[in-house]
Amino acid sequence: MSTVTKRGETYRITVSCGYDMDGKQVRKSTTWKPEPGMTKKQIEKELERQKVLFEEKVNNGLFVGENIKFASFAELWFKNYGKEHLKATTYKNYRDCMKRILPAIGHIPLNKLQPHHLIAFYENLEENGIRSDTKYQPKEELHALLKERQIRQYQLAESAGLSVGTVRSVVHGNHVAKPTAEKICAALSIPFAEYFQAVTDKEKLSGTTALYYHRVISSILQTAVYWQVIPSNPCSRVKPPKAEHKEARFLDDAQARELLRCLDSEPLLYKTLFNVILFSGMRRGEICGLTWSDVDFEHGIVDINKSSLYLVDRGIFDDDTKNASSRRVIRLPDQALQLLKEWKTEQDKQRLKAGDRWQNSGKVFTSWDGKPIHPDTVSGWFHDFIRRHDLPEITVHSLRHTNATLLIASGTDIKTVSKRLGHANVTTTGNIYTHAIKTADEIAADTLNDILNIPKKA
Repeated sequence: MSTVTKRGETYRITVSCGYDMDGKQVRKSTTWKPEPGMTKKQIEKELERQKVLFEEKVNNGLFVGENIKFASFAELWFKNYGKEHLKATTYKNYRDCMKRILPAIGHIPLNKLQPHHLIAFYENLEENGIRSDTKYQPKEELHALLKERQIRQYQLAESAGLSVGTVRSVVHGNHVAKPTAEKICAALSIPFAEYFQAVTDKEKLSGTTALYYHRVISSILQTAVYWQVIPSNPCSRVKPPKAEHKEARFLDDAQARELLRCLDSEPLLYKTLFNVILFSGMRRGEICGLTWSDVDFEHGIVDINKSSLYLVDRGIFDDDTKNASSRRVIRLPDQALQLLKEWKTEQDKQRLKAGDRWQNSGKVFTSWDGKPIHPDTVSGWFHDFIRRHDLPEITVHSLRHTNATLLIASGTDIKTVSKRLGHANVTTTGNIYTHAIKTADEIAADTLNDILNIPKKA
């Protein structure tokens, strides 16, 4: 039940929320001020509406006090907004960002958070030594131990609860987070200090990372504006951190052909998977989420409608595509379709061999027992493949860039490329593939010159 108390030109609306453990009545209040020029009757009518709205907010747990601190509101935001509206991986990334954000501005009430607080935080992010993600490198003793015990990578991955790609990275001497190193030591029953050493990292965070923190804070504060907790978003009055422009890494046509040649000698699973990525421009999650029901061999098309992701607390799971425009149907070249047919036949043989151990996930690319292939396994295998064949240092995502670059440079219109990639708009495509557009423009100019060039008379 709500009550109203007039205070000069404003009205205090109070809602009773029962009693606490000490028997003290809990009340929540808000202040409403009529717009200038409203008549007495209009005020009475609007006041009744404000009472109902406020009582609903309180009962639904959406009302927060006027002096609520950023940390408290952020937690409320994650609970009432983040879980429902953010993708699982985005939710986790936002949560991780709180480790730096809350110590900096978590103690400040929302209505007192000013641009200078944010500017100070961004400047701190760009200082040397701000990185807290200390990495650990395996010592030579670890490699000797694995060799001595004849432990295979997939065996260590299973016993440690890690992906094969992560274990492969450790075996190759790459830096890993401390929890990962600790899991490996626990699985092998070895002391941490004897087999791993800390790698000092004094580098500052990139501008791209700092900009990501800005976007996280802005998203939370913008919701506070929508919920009428604060009148405006302080982030809108701050110049956001500047992200460094990095040219997308890709292969030229000769390098792409060499990559395909090298794939010919690899297992059919990976040969097919990376051919399809190169010929379709799919993202890693999209290729891992592909099911046989998404492939139409008769018409040579594939329906891209989901993404396969991995989180430690959930394992491998399917989620929506990156955005609505990422849901698309594209045509595949005959080479990719033929490989898919060959792989389907091979997978059927694997299913018969596995017997009742086979888990019918329906996925196109699976592990030996039919389970969906781990996204990190795809990246880990490709990393090793690139090094074994002495190919340019690229990632799985670079194949997507290669696909787009080759299409644009060959004269395919950017709108078609944008749709095949599943970009939200053509501008996104244009910003990423400026280099390819310039190349295509130069080719077009040369072509036009050849067509219209009139030989001079002797």
